[in-house]
Amino acid sequence: MRHPLLRAPSRAAAAAALLLLAPAWASAQDFGRPDFFRVEGLPPGDTLSIREAPDADSPALGQAPARGRLRGFGCTNETPSGLTWCRVKLGPIVGWARRRYLTPE
Repeated sequence: MRHPLLRAPSRAAAAAALLLLAPAWASAQDFGRPDFFRVEGLPPGDTLSIREAPDADSPALGQAPARGRLRGFGCTNETPSGLTWCRVKLGPIVGWARRRYLTPE
């Protein structure tokens, strides 16, 4: 019997946990896991959300400006949406950003 205070993790949280526990080589794409990305392709005046999990419905932890520089830690398309997301760091913020807005440096 399951404890009444424990609940199953959300689909996004479960996917994020699996990605965090996977070795880096398992989540890297063919573009060579660059050490840094530039934020590109955003609409004028927009920012890129850095999210808690690789899912658009996941809470935003912060915002990266256009042309901002992010440290990259690998990307995956094994996400709830099937879209490619990358594990990134901006200052003290570590989270997930959509690959389509990231250009390897």
